[in-house]
Amino acid sequence: MAQKNLLMVGAGLSGAVIGRKLAEAGHKVTIVDARDHIAGNCHTERDADSGVMVHVYGPHIFHTDDTEVWDYVNRFQTFMPYKNRVKTTSGGQVFSLPVNLHTINQFFNKTMRPDEAHAFITEEQADTSIEDPQTFEEQAMRFVGKDLYEAFFKGYTMKQWGCHPTELPASILKRLPVRFNYDDNYFFHKYQGMPENGYTDMVAGILEHENITVHLSTRFDRSQTAEYDHVFYSGQLDGYYDYDLGRLGYRTLDFERFTYDGDYQGCAVMNYGEVDVPYTRITEHKHFSPWETHEGSVCYKEFSRECGAEDIPYYPIRLMDEKDMLQDYVKRAGAEQKVTFVGRLGTYRYLDMDVTIREALDTADVFLNATDTNPMPAFVKAPL
Repeated sequence: MAQKNLLMVGAGLSGAVIGRKLAEAGHKVTIVDARDHIAGNCHTERDADSGVMVHVYGPHIFHTDDTEVWDYVNRFQTFMPYKNRVKTTSGGQVFSLPVNLHTINQFFNKTMRPDEAHAFITEEQADTSIEDPQTFEEQAMRFVGKDLYEAFFKGYTMKQWGCHPTELPASILKRLPVRFNYDDNYFFHKYQGMPENGYTDMVAGILEHENITVHLSTRFDRSQTAEYDHVFYSGQLDGYYDYDLGRLGYRTLDFERFTYDGDYQGCAVMNYGEVDVPYTRITEHKHFSPWETHEGSVCYKEFSRECGAEDIPYYPIRLMDEKDMLQDYVKRAGAEQKVTFVGRLGTYRYLDMDVTIREALDTADVFLNATDTNPMPAFVKAPL
């Protein structure tokens, strides 16, 4: 393939990974980002006073079963061992999440063995009359029952999504992890860790190539598409069309930052599932780097709300009443000849970091193998 002049819109994981692979293949890559830093929402920076590595847009914990992706990120940063062990408050007590044997025994004031707990939850607690769960609430009730659902999931979900769990699809709670042992590791994946010097340093390494040029604090305009052989767009799908069919729904996050002299909560993540607590969780960032020692601490209270026009979009809502609008945008985007929509915003899907990187690598491969008779599509992974 002859050398192409390519544009990546967004200097987050999608733009960086696609850009790097295509730069290594000999193409000229320009990357623009409206923000004044690289790495998108996984941007990290050290707090000047405490030295704590802060996850500026909320915590990002790397976990994957994909060996190629794990090897890829370790090319650009050393990943240190890290296990995500989440705690939650309910009824004046602190419990472990995901729901495990300790959570169950503590909550019900019992000392059950694994088989006893399994029988107790599946036969006495779970609502087995719900054969085909359609909503978030039905999914939770079907698998853990009313008591655990109301203690750990209902209030948190209402705050996180801004609506009652009966209005959310069951797919949001695709896999409800309930463990009948004392394993409190939040994730199941083979590889789990944190980059030793933060995600921004990792992305900087990915972008360090002679064929890559990065322009920060630079907004993309659709008219620029004509200046390049191909554009990879990781911004909002509806934003590419100036929202002229309406805005797709997102949740955004507000952070109330505070510092503490010492150890504030003894863990990285403490959930607050009760509705009368306005925030969903408190994150204490020094615990995301357990190999470091810091006297001071940086914490975030996290508040979820509907995303406005000037807010940073975090989570696509994908409610049923948005399907028609999404279909219209997808149809319109599918007709584009020189643009491929990528990443969480470009495909309007919630993606973990490892999946984002996997799809970026695959997208670059599709581009490198494209021909006149088999051109580069608008979506390698379609939103619908």
